[in-house]
Amino acid sequence: MSPVLAGVLQLIALTAALALAYRPLGDYMAAVYSSPKHLRIEKVIYRCIGANADTQMRWPAYLRGVLAFSVVGVLFLYLLQRVQGGLPLSLGFASISPDQAFNTAASFVANTNWQSYSGEQAMGHVVQTAGLAVQNFVSAATGMAVAIALVRGFARSRTGDLGNFWADLVRGTVRVLVPIAVIGAIVLVACGAIQNFSGIHGVGQFMGGSQQTNGGAVASQEVIKELGTNGGGYFNANSAHPFENPNAFTNLFEIFLILVIPFALTRTFGKLVGNVKQGYAILATMGIIWLGFTALMMWTEFAHGGPALQAAGAAMEGKETRFGVGSSAIFSVATTLTSTGAVDSFHSSFTAFGGGIQLLGMMLGEIAPGGVGSGLYGMLVMAIIAVFLAGLMVGRTPEYLGKKIGTREIKLAACYILITPTLVLGFTAASMVLPDALGSMLNTKALGAGSHGFSEVLYAFTSGANNNGSAFGGLNANTPWYNTTIGLAMLLGRFLPMVFVLALAGSLAEQKPIPETAGTLRTEKPLFAGLLVGTILIITGLTYFPALALGPLAEGLS
Repeated sequence: MSPVLAGVLQLIALTAALALAYRPLGDYMAAVYSSPKHLRIEKVIYRCIGANADTQMRWPAYLRGVLAFSVVGVLFLYLLQRVQGGLPLSLGFASISPDQAFNTAASFVANTNWQSYSGEQAMGHVVQTAGLAVQNFVSAATGMAVAIALVRGFARSRTGDLGNFWADLVRGTVRVLVPIAVIGAIVLVACGAIQNFSGIHGVGQFMGGSQQTNGGAVASQEVIKELGTNGGGYFNANSAHPFENPNAFTNLFEIFLILVIPFALTRTFGKLVGNVKQGYAILATMGIIWLGFTALMMWTEFAHGGPALQAAGAAMEGKETRFGVGSSAIFSVATTLTSTGAVDSFHSSFTAFGGGIQLLGMMLGEIAPGGVGSGLYGMLVMAIIAVFLAGLMVGRTPEYLGKKIGTREIKLAACYILITPTLVLGFTAASMVLPDALGSMLNTKALGAGSHGFSEVLYAFTSGANNNGSAFGGLNANTPWYNTTIGLAMLLGRFLPMVFVLALAGSLAEQKPIPETAGTLRTEKPLFAGLLVGTILIITGLTYFPALALGPLAEGLS
C-alpha cells in the first residue's frame, strides 16, 4: 500500500470514528451540564471546597471563580516544583529553578503545557502526577465551563445568571473527563504504553552501551493530555516516544482523543440552545477548516519540495518511522488546530510550507475544532463577528440566536480577537531586537539565523499565547527571557479572553429574545457556514500575513 493511500485511509477511519462519537457524547455532555442533580462524590467535593453548587452566578462572580481557582493552581504547582528535591519519588531530581517553575506552572494551569524542560530528566513522579496530571484535568474542565457559560448566555433571557462555576468545573471533571480518561488509559496500556512508578534504570542499546530511562504513570497522563487538549508529554519526545505512543493504532487513537470533545461540544451547544441545526452549522465550519488544513498538510509533506527531500524520497527527517508522513501530517494538524501541542514528529523538520500551515492553524485562534471549551467559545465569538458583518452588508441590525448584536457585544468580541495577536506580535518583535533574546535564536546551531530563526520565535509566542504548547524545537527557550515572557503570554492569552467571553455571555443573557422574521439571517444554513469560514480566514490573514511572509513563506519560496 502506498504511503499516500495509507494516510487517506487513516483520515477516513478517523472521520468515521468522530462521526460515531459525535451524537452520543454531545448529548451526554448537554445532559451533564443541564442536570439539576449532584452526584454523591460531587457533594463531597463541594463540602471540601466550601462551595454552594446550587447558587446561580452572574458573569463577574463566575469570572472570579475562574480566576481564583487558577491563581491557586499556579501557586500550588509552582511550590510543588520548588520543593521537588525534598519530595518522595523525586528520582533524585533537584528542585526546579524559579523562572522555569513559573513558566511550567503558568503553562499547565493555562491548558498550554509548553515545556522548556525534558520531562524524564527534570520531573519526579509526585510532580508529574499530583501536579501536572491534575492540572491536565482541571484546566480542561475550566475551559469547558466557560464555553457552557457562553452557551447559557445565548439560551437564557432577562437574567444575568450563567450557572455555577464550581458545579460546572466539578461536573466536567468527574462526569466527562475522568470516565473517558480511565477507559482510554486501559486501551493504551493494553497496546503497550507503560503505567508504573519505577525508578531510573539502564536500558541496553542495539549498537552497544546503554542509556538511562525511567518509568512513570504515563498511560493515564497521556490520555488526559490528549483528551483535555493539554499536550505536555511525560517524556521529552512527547507522543513520538514509544512509552507514550507505542504503534500506529495508538497514534490514531490519540488523534481521536484530541478531536472528539471539541467536535462533540457543537452538538452540546445545539442541544442547550434548543436548535441542533445551529450546532451542525458550527460543526460544518470546523470540519471544513480541519479537513482543508489536513489535505494541504498531507499534500505539502508528500510533495516534499526541495532537492534534499526529493533525493531522500520522502520528508521523513524528524518523523517517526512507526507513523510515517501521513499519520504525522494528520497528528500535526490536529494538534495545531486545537490547543493541544502534543507532537508525534518534530515540527521544525516539516517542510517550510508545512510549518506555515502549523503556524496558521494556531493563528486562526485554534477554533477548528479548537481546545476543549476554548474552541467552541472562540468559534461563537467569530460567529458574532460574521453576523455583524452580514448585518452591515444588508443594512439591518445583526442578530444571532435571537439575541441582538449591539455595540457592547461587538466591542467585547473585538477585544477578544485582538488580545492574542497583540501578545504574539508584540513579544516576537521584542525578541527580535533585544540582545539577550536574539542571542538565543542566533546561537541555535544552523537553524538559528534567517527566516527559519524568525519562524522559531514567531512559533513560540504563537503557541504560548494561543495556549497550544508545541514548538519549533530548534529555539533555546529555556532562558529567563523566554521562560518569563512565554509564561506571561500563556496566562494573558488564556484568561484575558475569558474575561470578555464571560462579559459577553452576561450581556446576552440579560437580553429579551428577538422574534425571528423573514429578514433574519438564517445562521443554521450552509451559506452562513461559508460566511463564517471566510470571516475567520480574512481576519487571520489581515492580522498575520506580514509575519508569515517574513518566516515560513520566505523560507518556502527561497
